[in-house]
Amino acid sequence: MQKLFALKKTIIVFFLLLTVGACFSIPNLKFSFDFSQFFPTGDADLVFYEEFIKDFSTDDNFLVIAIENKPNVFDAEFLRKFNQLTIDAKNLPFVKQANSLTNLSYPLKTGFGYTKLAVLHWNDQEQYATDWQKIKKDNLFLNAFIDTEASSLVLLLETDDNLDHKQSVELLSKTRELLQFHELEQYHLMGRSFFYEAIVSMQKRELIVTSIVALTLILIVLFIIYKRPIIVCIVLLSIFVALLLFLGVLALLGQELSVLAAFYPILMLIVGTSDVIHILDSFLEKLKKGITREVAMEQSLKEVGLVTLLTSTTTAIGFLSLLFSKLIGIKEFGINAAIGVVIAYITVIFFTSALVLLFKKESLLPKNINTVFWDKNLLSINKLTLSKPKLIIISSLVFTIFCVFGITLINTNYTLKTSLPENSTIAEDFDFFQKKYAGFRSLEVAVTTKDSFKINDYKVALEIEKVTSFLEQTPAISNVQSINSIFKSFNKANNLNKSEFFVLPTSKDKFDIFKKDAQKYARKPLLKFMDSSQTKSRIISKVLDIGTDSLQATYKKLEALILAETDPSMVEFKLTGKGLLMDKNAAYIQFSILQGLLMGLILVGIIMALLFKNLRLVLLSMIPNVIPILFSGALLGYFKIPLDAPTSIIFAVVFGIAVDDTIHFLGKYKMGIANGFSKEEALETTFLKTGRALIITTLILFFGFMVLLFSIHNPSLIIGLLISATLIIALILDLLLLPVLIRKYL
Repeated sequence: MQKLFALKKTIIVFFLLLTVGACFSIPNLKFSFDFSQFFPTGDADLVFYEEFIKDFSTDDNFLVIAIENKPNVFDAEFLRKFNQLTIDAKNLPFVKQANSLTNLSYPLKTGFGYTKLAVLHWNDQEQYATDWQKIKKDNLFLNAFIDTEASSLVLLLETDDNLDHKQSVELLSKTRELLQFHELEQYHLMGRSFFYEAIVSMQKRELIVTSIVALTLILIVLFIIYKRPIIVCIVLLSIFVALLLFLGVLALLGQELSVLAAFYPILMLIVGTSDVIHILDSFLEKLKKGITREVAMEQSLKEVGLVTLLTSTTTAIGFLSLLFSKLIGIKEFGINAAIGVVIAYITVIFFTSALVLLFKKESLLPKNINTVFWDKNLLSINKLTLSKPKLIIISSLVFTIFCVFGITLINTNYTLKTSLPENSTIAEDFDFFQKKYAGFRSLEVAVTTKDSFKINDYKVALEIEKVTSFLEQTPAISNVQSINSIFKSFNKANNLNKSEFFVLPTSKDKFDIFKKDAQKYARKPLLKFMDSSQTKSRIISKVLDIGTDSLQATYKKLEALILAETDPSMVEFKLTGKGLLMDKNAAYIQFSILQGLLMGLILVGIIMALLFKNLRLVLLSMIPNVIPILFSGALLGYFKIPLDAPTSIIFAVVFGIAVDDTIHFLGKYKMGIANGFSKEEALETTFLKTGRALIITTLILFFGFMVLLFSIHNPSLIIGLLISATLIIALILDLLLLPVLIRKYL
């Protein structure tokens, strides 16, 4: 140890050089947002979907542009601009097709064959009223290309599949330029690329804001506690170095930062600060007794360093429990957070310890040292645990029952809206499409024929119609399209384009005629709904963002109808699509949380058993750490906060961090027993030597997570509030319940 202290300047220079290198790597950090990050890996439905889209495009390859005009869209100048926009949009990057009411048409059968009848005669004002009445009567384009009040029109752009962030930004930039060029400024956007741009922008903002606010907050708290600017600067520099090293490592590993990236700075700051405070408190206490700096640091690292290593390990295990999640985004967060904990520990042990030794004793110790306040109050807490053990145990038991009941109230009825930045353009646009159109979410049904049946057989069409009819009659679902839509259009075209004939023909002979017409005149639309083998098809629709639990109920009704009404020997129907995969998260989240935490408890228990060599002590220590986890779940239940993918990390964070206080408390208690103290003497010493550090670190953790109140991301804000409240409960249990359990059962 002394040899390392002799190299303190070399260690500091080494870490600073690493930090400089990290700064060069950080600009290479990538931010991403993809719903597939939260798909359950290995799920049978995911495997099916990945195979299904090989024959068809993905269900989110679109950018929707809704443009408003007051009092309504039936204005010649507005329609002229909108039509030109539709034409020009075909030349936008990554756009395969652009459709709107100004270029859509009805097929019409005449004596000379099929001709096209414009849906909207945009250049003929006398036709506006007739066209609008026809659009309303047909109900084919309402809530898809025009809203029911005729206050806005939609331009639907079909894009290449799976655009990345750079491509999304390029498409949106060119789209906005085109809208500005045509002087169409009252617009709303929706689509995968728009989500991508907005969420990544939010991630960058969150990362910067949370870092700055957390650093400022910790600076204030540390100055109030230590009253020495040099101590505050040492702590902040240490944590800042650890944070930069962490981000540099992520950049070198090629990790893409997801929507959960805003937690990284906070975790690094509060976990690192916790390690620093425990070591500094021990170090400064020894300096007060006249011990030299090197000896004081050596003793502190021997006494606290091992315990701090254990707390860092258990914190990392808490995060690694997220590896049991089937969601890639959650797994990556767990791995990255665990890496951050390790980097913070290494930085504190080597860099901070070396940095402290550069300064004289006089510049480190506060001028006015007043320990009376802390000693008096900590001893009072100890006396309370001695005089009121039954009250504490009964209160803890009642509190636990209260928490267990709250957990039974947890729901998973979350919505996409909650993942959007608060009061942002994308949130406003999302609301617009929810109210005026069919929303953003897609619902898709895969259709596969059996034996020798083909998708365009009349009997198969009748089976498909059963499913499409159910979807059309479901309130939250609209814009239902299938291969039958093409055959219905030809039936309508052969009957003077009358709305009531937009149905399947009543005879197979007529159907076969329209099938031949479709193959001749509608090859491109057919390719959208039928693969080359003519054995696979899709039913696509839009569904409102009504909540996962509500959608699951709709899915079950549809599956029941398919089971009861369709012929499985002829055709098979299966719900699929990205929306369905996202909605399946609920069951996986609940299972993976329980599995991950159970494994985490076992691993932490094994580590603590090896350290304390007392099985009863280990079992008792788990009690004040399980209750805070139950409390986290209870808060979700009582406040009706839906359990979703981001919120699920609460349990891993709480478990990983809350157990630290228990380990520090038990470590000091065991040391007292080893020194020959009685049980009461060891507990009193533990309160005096460790209580202050536990309270200070918990306060920093509390305010550190409260930084998320500045977040514009609702899940992050909720997580910050819940974790802050839970960590306070964990501290109270460690200071009140743990001593009672030690006295009673050890």
